[in-house]
Amino acid sequence: MIGILGGTFDPIHYGHLRTALEVKEALGLEAVRFIPARQPPHRAPPLASPEARRRMLEAALADAPPEFVLDTRELKRPGPSYMVDTLKSLRQELGQIPLCLILGMDAFLGLTTWHRWQQIFELAHVIVMTRPGYALRWPAEWMQGRQVREKQVLRCQPAGNLYFQPVIQLEISSSFIRRCLAIGRDPKYLLPESVLALIRQEGYYQLPQSVEK
Repeated sequence: MIGILGGTFDPIHYGHLRTALEVKEALGLEAVRFIPARQPPHRAPPLASPEARRRMLEAALADAPPEFVLDTRELKRPGPSYMVDTLKSLRQELGQIPLCLILGMDAFLGLTTWHRWQQIFELAHVIVMTRPGYALRWPAEWMQGRQVREKQVLRCQPAGNLYFQPVIQLEISSSFIRRCLAIGRDPKYLLPESVLALIRQEGYYQLPQSVEK
């Protein structure tokens, strides 16, 4: 099984990496593909450029488990970075191997707003990382038709199931890290040292000098 973790990664941090590791170990994933979005359709554009975010991901994954892989197909594809298009390209490339789209609970609750979201389940299983503070409000018929409680079931077909995986809660956000950097606070221990060094070297997320700190 292959895990798919999308996002802006603006910047990548330990919240991304730790939860990906827990899902990988819990489900026995052969790989987790980190897929940065070039143009996210459901949020404001990333502050860092596609090239900058690619470089930060490369720095973070250099010391990560070998199963963690950077996949830049969305950065190379023009237009909005629709996950359904990404999953279609992965399915064409990988055949009938089970694909597991990894989502946080907040993203899962907004899934029905995604472009052609119904097709997601035709292309992949959906793995939801559970976290506190979010009530599940999906229609019962969607849950009954898709939710499985035994992770072994995910290996029996390439797509179509919904599985909830508890993970350790790390309340780290990219927006908080960006704010720290912009106002001169140290975000050490929130993201890999290699990523922080690259950010400081290249001056990512710095506010103009005229802005008060």
